[in-house]
Amino acid sequence: MGGGRRTVEPSAPVGCVLLVRVLLVYDRPVAFFRIMRCVSLGPEEAWRRLTDWPRHGAHIPLTRVTVEPPGATGVGTLLSARTGIGPVGFDDTMEVVRWSPPSDGRPGMCRLEKRGALVTGWAEIVVGGSGGRARVLWREEVRVARLPRVLDAPAAWGGRLLFGHVVRALLVGP
Repeated sequence: MGGGRRTVEPSAPVGCVLLVRVLLVYDRPVAFFRIMRCVSLGPEEAWRRLTDWPRHGAHIPLTRVTVEPPGATGVGTLLSARTGIGPVGFDDTMEVVRWSPPSDGRPGMCRLEKRGALVTGWAEIVVGGSGGRARVLWREEVRVARLPRVLDAPAAWGGRLLFGHVVRALLVGP
């Protein structure tokens, strides 16, 4: 299946919905998914909840998220999501390469580059809105080492389900 590009995207109803799109670009396996939410929170509060990195681990099974350096996030902050039990597991290592919180009516954007041995790719969080309502877009492109491309669609589907749950839980909780 080399040399071509195929895009699969279900038609989207109007409003804030879950979308999944799987991109198969040339011979490089890639799973892409996108999650959209509208919530009754101001953009700044939605941003604060979504970028409270250690809280992500509370909503992903068997996962603990650490931040280096501790404290405020900015460009260069390193995140490590360790999934596993004891010595058996893997690290999803990420670096914040863009950090622009929402302010003065301007949407915020965070881009994470995944730099692990097993998981690579990127994730972006965009938060905008006004009048006590935030619009959230989470999009992610993931490559898993040695994953056959036939599993790209299930990987995107699983990512959408998992991170759909994480986004929902983070936005609901304090």
